[in-house]
Amino acid sequence: MKLIKIFSLAIILFIAGCSHAPAPALDHHPEKYNVTIYRDTWGVPHIFGETDVDAAFGLAYAHAEDDLANIQGALLAARGKLASVYGKSQAPNDYMVQLLEIWPKVNKYYHTQLSPETQAICNSYSDGINQYMKEHPEEVLPGVYPVNEKDIIAGFVHKTPLFFGVHNVLANMMERPPHDFNVKHDLRDVAKSVKESEYTKGSNVFAVAPSRSEDNKVRLAINSHQPWDGQFAWYEAHIHSEEGWNMIGGLFPGSPVVLVGHNDHLGWGHTVNAPDLIDVYELELHPKDPYLYKFDEDWKRFKVKDVPIEVRLFGLFNWTFYKEALWSVHGPVMKGKHATYAVRIANYDNIQMVEQWYKMNKASNFDEWKTAMEMIAVPMFNSGYADEDGNIFFVYSAKLPKRAEGFDWSGVLPGNTSETLWSEYLTFEELPQVMNPKSGFIQNCNNTPFMTTTGDENPDRSLYSETLGIESRMSNRGLRAMELFGSDEQISRQEFEDYKYDLKYSDDSYMSLFVHRLVAMSSKFEDEKMIQGIEILKSWDLNTDIENLNASLPIISFGWFMEIHPDDISDEILVDSFTDAVSYLYNHYGKLDVMWGNVNRLIRGDVNLGLAGGPDIAHAVYGLPNENGQIKGWAGDAFLMLVEWGKDGVSSESIHQYGSNTQHQDSKHYADQTKLFVERKLKPVWRELKSIKANLEKVYRPGRELN
Repeated sequence: MKLIKIFSLAIILFIAGCSHAPAPALDHHPEKYNVTIYRDTWGVPHIFGETDVDAAFGLAYAHAEDDLANIQGALLAARGKLASVYGKSQAPNDYMVQLLEIWPKVNKYYHTQLSPETQAICNSYSDGINQYMKEHPEEVLPGVYPVNEKDIIAGFVHKTPLFFGVHNVLANMMERPPHDFNVKHDLRDVAKSVKESEYTKGSNVFAVAPSRSEDNKVRLAINSHQPWDGQFAWYEAHIHSEEGWNMIGGLFPGSPVVLVGHNDHLGWGHTVNAPDLIDVYELELHPKDPYLYKFDEDWKRFKVKDVPIEVRLFGLFNWTFYKEALWSVHGPVMKGKHATYAVRIANYDNIQMVEQWYKMNKASNFDEWKTAMEMIAVPMFNSGYADEDGNIFFVYSAKLPKRAEGFDWSGVLPGNTSETLWSEYLTFEELPQVMNPKSGFIQNCNNTPFMTTTGDENPDRSLYSETLGIESRMSNRGLRAMELFGSDEQISRQEFEDYKYDLKYSDDSYMSLFVHRLVAMSSKFEDEKMIQGIEILKSWDLNTDIENLNASLPIISFGWFMEIHPDDISDEILVDSFTDAVSYLYNHYGKLDVMWGNVNRLIRGDVNLGLAGGPDIAHAVYGLPNENGQIKGWAGDAFLMLVEWGKDGVSSESIHQYGSNTQHQDSKHYADQTKLFVERKLKPVWRELKSIKANLEKVYRPGRELN
């Protein structure tokens, strides 16, 4: 088996429904946490604990009730044990865990980098998972129980580099020669094609200050796009303790803290950015000893270790094989087909991600929140912020290495010189950011940070070296945000929501450019169906509403290309994709003017609903074709929260693409939010205990219901 070749797909995807051996009997552990779980009428858990530790325990228990499968998947992935349960296809993930030294780092830094408070919530969170597994041993996968606090930290250390494409880089180190290896290009392989990737395609965050709001309120849209299923799918929860933790928002399986959301005083959303956080080096090996590599004038010896990979072969039979792993002064090493490479990863030795988010959760004002952000333990993500004092803020947060000029940092670097070996980073204050601009709004939709708002208060592009790899493109969502928010001097509550749910492609978008380019080639087509297709393109108004008769053909033709600059798409590829789309619609529908909502669908169990929106639309939907000719949504707009602060305090509304129960089809909350979602409507968010009790479905302590 070519172990590394399948890194880019196998690390995230695994067979959730795979049969497994019966779980062992689990010992009972006495209840010791003072926590009550309130489930509202949408099934959203509100965790009320006496202490933060109690609340973290309850959060884990509630999330396990709704999605133990993905929590266990995240645990196995971080332990490097996926192949022991799901077979050899998952061995690349398990080797990566060893190569990136995830567990040596966690063991080394757990007590030195993490505060006692963070350690305590990780411990109680792991206890909450264990408590649920004790009560439901039939759901427990072999080798998962018991969970401990270091598992939780390892989960973040494992997941975070996947967001900036480390698995793609490792795969390419095995397969590509140095001259065909553009690191920055490869990092974006994640976002190139829905056909090839199970990753999200974008996110939005918008904030409007009182000065630009019609009613003098500050508003925040938290709209991070994610896959709709799996370990990177959003889960909504509310965490409350008597120690000042009162946070509601979205989190991933295995997280003891809210990752995007708000508390009484402030809130934030994240969008994925694409800084250059990984460098690849070609090593010069000794002609007689393949375990020596040249560095400056010396020959250094690799650190070598045979790492165990346990693989499930069939039935109850597992086999452990050993794979050689190497490390250099640059970092992990891989011997590929064409060269021996080393990789250097920003933030490599930092395990404080949970600590940073925990401090952000507990912050009560901008200064406290900013102090947490200054850790830059979370090494990427744009952040859009708003608070009760009327502040709005944007930062292009990233652990950006200070690199020497004169090298092509987007390609393969010489590994035989210390000139390319960096060790320092930009400080938080040096990052691109915008605080309370005169324009009164900020936005980021995975676009360049140098176009965050209107006016002259955007970050100065000239201050940032090309070695940092900060992106320069404008997504359609970013263009439309600038057009809508930027042209409205007094934005009402309804307009704020309407702009978030915008369904149009900008005239300056890649989609528009592709359509005009194809139309300009219309003289090349003689086939009647193709000519009819050209007329469809000419008639399209760039909208993606459900009833649009002209949207299906261009979106199926060019929706795959929204992350690729038009200059990188040849005329031949453009024509081929258009031809395929014409055939697809005729084969399945017998015509080209098919209502977009008949094609674009949300499918969840027995639910099958038409959707507006599309790739790189503010109401983003990314889908894959099914056997019925429909495009089944799998990512995009997911958990959404609109928050506002005024004289009467904070209020918010939210929606989830499915519902609060992400695992059990027999649950009433498996798909109960889908109708609201496709209608682009929101549900209320209840945070005060009185309002929660007024909209209550169930109340219980972990393991037992209460009257």
